[in-house]
Amino acid sequence: MTLPPILLAQSGHSELGWLSSKLLGVTLTSAEWVLWILVVLSVLSIAIMLERAVYFARHRLPDSEALAVRLAKGDFDAGRKAIEGKTGMEAAVIREALAASAQGADTVEQVIASTVARERPQYERFLSFLGTLGNNAPFIGLFGTVLGIIKAFNDLGASNVKGAAIQQTVMAGISEALVATAVGLAVAIPAVVAFNIFNRQLKTVTSRTNALGHALVGSMRASGRTPDTAARAAEVR
Repeated sequence: MTLPPILLAQSGHSELGWLSSKLLGVTLTSAEWVLWILVVLSVLSIAIMLERAVYFARHRLPDSEALAVRLAKGDFDAGRKAIEGKTGMEAAVIREALAASAQGADTVEQVIASTVARERPQYERFLSFLGTLGNNAPFIGLFGTVLGIIKAFNDLGASNVKGAAIQQTVMAGISEALVATAVGLAVAIPAVVAFNIFNRQLKTVTSRTNALGHALVGSMRASGRTPDTAARAAEVR
């Protein structure tokens, strides 16, 4: 029976070329280093998930829907009180819009768009890592599995076992190799879920921010007054 090319190269035959023999020698090394890479990536992804969850929780404005209604009615003092000590996209938009209110509604619209564009990357930070990890961790695990299967068949060819021992040797090697694929999937699935959740939260924050901005600008245009003039009119009363 003729041995496969991989086994021939191991047993000293010269059917494989120089480059193929060198690459085969590299692939016959242990695939455990692939598992260590996946473990490190898993730890990083968990740390990023926790950091992003804390960031999104701390950088949100409570009751933004009710605040948008009050701003649409011209209650700009409510906006000033709501953003006191607050951080995040929603608070930054209201703060910058009120600061630029003396320049008119058109300028305020530009300020709102600029503020959203400035704040958005802070929310998107590290999300690309989760997305990339979710897409590629299974392939890293599959790579480890391929290395393990190559080594299993090579060890089989180098051994002198026969009959049932052959099946036992092959199955044991393949089962160990498949661990890498399982670990790759275990790393990828949480990363994909977290990536989708944070992206959804970012869209929600952006929508609420735009709603606040539109409410403020719409009230300014409807009344023909800026927040400053509205405040002075209230004082006169």
